[in-house]
Amino acid sequence: MFLKDPDSLLDYRVDWGATVASGTQIVSSSWQVVPSEAGGVAVAGTGLAGAIASVRLGGGVPGHVYVVGNRVSLSDATSDERSLTIRVENR
Repeated sequence: MFLKDPDSLLDYRVDWGATVASGTQIVSSSWQVVPSEAGGVAVAGTGLAGAIASVRLGGGVPGHVYVVGNRVSLSDATSDERSLTIRVENR
């Protein structure tokens, strides 16, 4: 679980290097935050560099817990997903 201040804008990463088979590439990466709520954690930007998918997150309601999912599609027509748990606290 990661802690985040509601006023911070932070980057998080998922390294898919150990998961992606040799010769396979990540074709696309998407991010989703659950729950989606007013003032909640929001995606402010995304990136993909080789096997590392990144997301910049802002906002959040203090005391709330969010699950941030990263879904990737691979060049061999498969897909996979990982999630991060973020708790928002005034720090």
